[in-house]
Amino acid sequence: MTQRLITHLRHLDLAVPDLDTAVDFYTNVWGLTAVVRDEDVVYLSAAGSPEYYILRLRKADKRIDLVAFGAATPDDVDALAHQLSSAGVQLITEPGVLKTPGGGYGFRFFDGDGRTLEVSADVALRYHRKIQEREAIPIRISHVVVNSPNPEATRKWYEDHLQFAVSDILHSEEMGDMMYFMRCNELHHSFAIARGPHASLHHVSFEMRGLEEWMRGTGRVLRSGARLVWGPGRHNAGDNTFSYFLDPMGNTVEYTTALRSIDEDSWHPSIMDIKDIDTQDQWGTANPMNELVARESFNDVDLGLYSAPPV
Repeated sequence: MTQRLITHLRHLDLAVPDLDTAVDFYTNVWGLTAVVRDEDVVYLSAAGSPEYYILRLRKADKRIDLVAFGAATPDDVDALAHQLSSAGVQLITEPGVLKTPGGGYGFRFFDGDGRTLEVSADVALRYHRKIQEREAIPIRISHVVVNSPNPEATRKWYEDHLQFAVSDILHSEEMGDMMYFMRCNELHHSFAIARGPHASLHHVSFEMRGLEEWMRGTGRVLRSGARLVWGPGRHNAGDNTFSYFLDPMGNTVEYTTALRSIDEDSWHPSIMDIKDIDTQDQWGTANPMNELVARESFNDVDLGLYSAPPV
C-alpha cells in the first residue's frame, strides 16, 4: 500500500446565502470565534485547536466549498499532487503558497463525486488554549460526513487515491452499505460517506472537552431554539456521543465527544446492522432513528460539484 500522505482534517468551507445569520449562529450559539473577515468570507476558529480556522463561511448560494486536510511537509504535498495527477485525478491548482489566512503550501483537486478538496502543509499555528472544565465550546473539528448516491465508488476513490481506510460499516439488509466510517490517522473516523439520493453535506461534527461540556453545549443550543434532529445519545461505531442540530441554512451540525482512537495495525472493521437498536444509540436516550430523521441530513443538492470556489 502507498504510504498515506494525509495526516488529519483541517477545516470545512461552506457557502451560505445569509452570511450574517450563519456567523451569528456559529459564534453566539455554537461557540466558535470569528478570526478573520474578508469582504464576504468569514473564518472561524475553535479556542482549543491550533488550526488557524476550522470552518469557513462564504456568502453565496448554498454548497460545500471545500474539505481541507493536512499533510506533514511540503514534500508530502508535492508527492500527493504527483500521485493524483499521474492517476488521472483532476487538479484545480498546482502546489503552491496558499493565500488564505494562515498561509501554508498546498493545492486543490476534485474527488470522485466532484467535491473540491485541499491538502496543505506549513499552515501557521494559531494561539490555542486548554478548554476548561464545564466550558461548553468546541475544541476542534472532529469529522465531516458527505452524502453520495454511489458510496461504494466514493469509498474506493478515497481508498485508492488518498489511502483512507474503512474503520466500520453501517449496513442495511434491504439497501446495502449505508455508511463508511473512514480514517486518515488513529481516530476512528475523520471522514465518512453516507448513502444519499444526491451528493451533499450530511453533517459536520465538532469535538467537545468531555461529557459534561458536551451536555452543557447541547443544552445551550437547545435553548437557542435551534432544532434538535437526533440525540443526545452514543453511537456504536466510533463509540462517540452525538447531538445533531440544524443550523440556520439547513446544514446538520453535531456536538460529539470521546471519539475512539484505534490501533490501525490491529483494527478490523465491523459490519453493523443499521436496524440493531444499539448500533445507532448505545444508551437508548436519543429519539429513534427512522426515515424522517435520516432524511433531514440528505440536505440540498450540492451546487459545487466540479466547480471550484473562487476563494
